[in-house]
Amino acid sequence: MPKAQLANVPELDGRCAFFLDLDGTLLDITDHPHTVSIDAGLVRLLKALGRAASGALAIISGRPAADIDRLLGDPGFCVAGQHGAERRDFSGTMHRHAVPLEALEQARRMFKTLAAKHPALVLEDKGVNLALHFRAAPQLRAEVQDAARRLATELGGAFEVQLGKMVVELRPSGKDKGVAIAEFMDEQPFKERTPVFVGDDLTDEFGFALINRVGGHSVKVGEGESAARWRLPDSAAVRAWLAAYVARAGSGA
Repeated sequence: MPKAQLANVPELDGRCAFFLDLDGTLLDITDHPHTVSIDAGLVRLLKALGRAASGALAIISGRPAADIDRLLGDPGFCVAGQHGAERRDFSGTMHRHAVPLEALEQARRMFKTLAAKHPALVLEDKGVNLALHFRAAPQLRAEVQDAARRLATELGGAFEVQLGKMVVELRPSGKDKGVAIAEFMDEQPFKERTPVFVGDDLTDEFGFALINRVGGHSVKVGEGESAARWRLPDSAAVRAWLAAYVARAGSGA
């Protein structure tokens, strides 16, 4: 599809359900996932957005749910962590995807071996998702991706390779951000609202595809080819756009 303009977003009505990626969407990406910090202004914005949407707000991230809670100060948002392998609904119930533990341990050992071979790689063990970040060693991209694909084949389909910005992940088969959003949309308070999903990475394309199928608003942050129908340039623009929605909701416009 033709590249969307970098400041091209829909006018939102009052009955939206918001699904928001975190890193690269609400936050700028850093060299290491553990160096990210949340400012109080973002937390205030998310709380106000949740009130404006009558609770229909969920963070959809590759990070574990516990890490999202830590960053946001555990404000009780609905969350899909590890690309949907864990999901906390509006009632506070946590749903976790069962994975074959033997296959997970094999994957963990092999990723640790590869990270030990190349100290510039950063291994992020999320629980049931494993990620190898090569931002500090972009020349290792092909080796890391090939190793992950071989490993996924050896594990017999229990895990899938997920490519991202300077990262390769193994995630449980059958779970992705699109699946997580669909699960939320079958529940209150998300049900029968216009879904809006904002993301920046390849991992978010599953969510964009789902949103497009159901007639919602898919918004890509930054450059690059995407199935998303709308576009914003960076996290600052995302925050400003969401703040404008909150302001309109508060004024009754």
